[in-house]
Amino acid sequence: MIELFRRLIFLPVGASTVADGVDALHAFVITATMLVSTYVFGAAAWFTVRYRRKSDRQLTRRLSATVRHEASIITLVLGTFLLWWVLGFRQYVEMVQPPRDSDVVYVEAKQWMWKFTYPDGRDTNDVLTVPVGRPIRLAMTSRDVIHSFYVPSFRIKQDVLPGRYTAVWFEATQTGTFPIWCAEYCGVSHSRMRGEVVVLSQADYALWLRSGKGQTAEIDCGRGPGSCGGGDLVAIGRQVALRRACVACHTLDGQRHVGPTWSGLYGSQRTLADGRKVVADDAYLTRSMMEPAADVVAGYAQVMPTYQGSLTAAETGALVELIRSLRDGPVAPAGVALPALEITTAADGGRGP
Repeated sequence: MIELFRRLIFLPVGASTVADGVDALHAFVITATMLVSTYVFGAAAWFTVRYRRKSDRQLTRRLSATVRHEASIITLVLGTFLLWWVLGFRQYVEMVQPPRDSDVVYVEAKQWMWKFTYPDGRDTNDVLTVPVGRPIRLAMTSRDVIHSFYVPSFRIKQDVLPGRYTAVWFEATQTGTFPIWCAEYCGVSHSRMRGEVVVLSQADYALWLRSGKGQTAEIDCGRGPGSCGGGDLVAIGRQVALRRACVACHTLDGQRHVGPTWSGLYGSQRTLADGRKVVADDAYLTRSMMEPAADVVAGYAQVMPTYQGSLTAAETGALVELIRSLRDGPVAPAGVALPALEITTAADGGRGP
């Protein structure tokens, strides 16, 4: 039935785990809407003919519905909309909560191309290569204006914002090549900002990994752009953390210091100084680097400078990947802390996010 529905309204093939559910809800809403519209049109036509005015002196007969009749109609309409909301909300929760074991690919959007950075440190432009049957989480940011990452066949679309990360995930269910579009007007060549997702079998993907296709991510580790060389993003993130002096205020082993430890940070719930609670995901971590005064963790002073404009998207992604790799890291006993350090300015090296 879903395939028939797709053909009737010219939808692209559904190639992800959420596609069938999205299309089923889509079909449910359209079918119910068309049935109700047909009923309303038919009823209007019937009343027009049945109760038409037959003479100038004839008065329209007064009609009134029973309370039971009105209650039935209200219950049916309200119940239908609530059912749609429940189904849609369940799908939304599924689509925004990636599995814990998802593979991460960092996406940088810019006028007018998509750049993908993989965990092994390589980059590709406009072509995202993934294995079938594996959940893939995309951590995305923009270099310039707002873009929107849209893969019709996967039924996913997510705005990509400058200065912070947003995330979307998918799990492809069939091999093939599927187009990527930018769904947010981003300039004169917006319509040409296209890419493709290449979904390979597990065996072919392993061959692709060994082939080394793509180029090494260009990240400045102190010896000029691209000086980090090869290696995975976690290793590159460690070099960036040293280069940017992040480890002057943040520990990697759970010990308390000037800033929160990175051990066990990713995915944890943080209580802020104003009482709010947030989850330390990609968006939170990036915002903490770019707007450190926005979400100050309770128990810590707001002494971190902004890294807006000084951290590149690739460096930010590498740092986030490093922090993510420490999500199951050690937690030091309460009361264990390193000695306080003298606070430096951003011009003197600053402190990392």
